Amino acid sequence: MSRAFVKEDDAGEAPIIPPRAALPPGTPNYVTPRGLEKLREELAELEAERSLVEANRENEADRTRQLTVLNARLSALSGRLASAKVVDPLSQTSDEVRFGATVTLITRSGGKPGTMREFTIVGVDEASVAEGRIAFVAPIARAITGARLGQTVKLRMGRVEEEVEVTEIAYEGGDAAGGE
Repeated sequence: MSRAFVKEDDAGEAPIIPPRAALPPGTPNYVTPRGLEKLREELAELEAERSLVEANRENEADRTRQLTVLNARLSALSGRLASAKVVDPLSQTSDEVRFGATVTLITRSGGKPGTMREFTIVGVDEASVAEGRIAFVAPIARAITGARLGQTVKLRMGRVEEEVEVTEIAYEGGDAAGGE
């Protein structure tokens, strides 16, 4: 049959579904209360978007493709919400780095001594490097979890090994422990 009689939309390519942030198998899906709220907001937005797409009957092929993507995203999000284990940062011990902590580190040796880093340890779905929120499964978060105020920890940053000191630990809504 000639290509002249086949619609381009019938090519049948499966739509690309963007994956959610990786959560290693067997790892609990810890979230902060803020993270749970963000997931619920995302669910409401996706459901509203799906309703709009369902109501649009102009281009059936495009509609079907959009609904396939939205339904897959909704399914993945629903799974994350169902598995979410909320950890209230204010319930954590304030002198030890735990889930939900905002941590300040100062490089003592290796790398650039005196360099300060500050970030908050959060769930995989709420992580954003631009916002200073690091997933609890990230190597830097794993390396400092359990560290106490004033403790020095070794970090591997690419090819460089650094020694960093935990100079401040704070939990949202709580008081900071430490300071220089």
